[in-house]
Amino acid sequence: MNLFRLAGDMTHLMSVIVLLLKIHTIKSCAGISLKTQELYALVFATRYLDIFTDFISLYNTIMKLIFLASSFSIVWYMRQHKIVRRSYDKDQDTFRHHFLILPCLLLALFINEKFTFKEVMWTFSLYLEAVAILPQLVLLQRTRNIDNLTGQYVFLLGAYRALYILNWIYRYFTEPHYIHWITWISGLVQTLLYADFFYYYFNSWKNNVKLQLPA
Repeated sequence: MNLFRLAGDMTHLMSVIVLLLKIHTIKSCAGISLKTQELYALVFATRYLDIFTDFISLYNTIMKLIFLASSFSIVWYMRQHKIVRRSYDKDQDTFRHHFLILPCLLLALFINEKFTFKEVMWTFSLYLEAVAILPQLVLLQRTRNIDNLTGQYVFLLGAYRALYILNWIYRYFTEPHYIHWITWISGLVQTLLYADFFYYYFNSWKNNVKLQLPA
């Protein structure tokens, strides 16, 4: 554990809190992609298969439980809650997210650090997380009407992975033999996908105007 890793975890946690705050207080999921939330639920379900078998630390277990519970609860709210689901823009959220799953699974089967079920699933979760934000970004470009909580949620989600890259750089220089190419490349791809959003987010913040993405 180091400062960058802790900051990344807390930023990730804040993104979840912001989204749950939006859903619970406003009773709205407007501007949120259900496709992205379903992908994240799959990411955490396949990444944390070891939650009850391999104990690392209490902190690690609690964070795993939080991300698992929150991701599935968000999907439930958007699909089943009688008020929240009315605000879901199904007509705009049309990215075919199912087509992201199979390529990521095939890639994990062929490119992994160790060919075991848990390791392949963990690698699959890395590949899928790298592209899981795509439906959300496409939805924001289509609607162009981004409220503050949605903008903050996506920003925090991108910032968390950027902080993790700093964590990897720090560990590379401070820990012997710390090399994880799959994690690094997946994280870099994921962060680069946010580049356009970051640019418009900082511009809107600097000029004190409403955040809008180009169509």
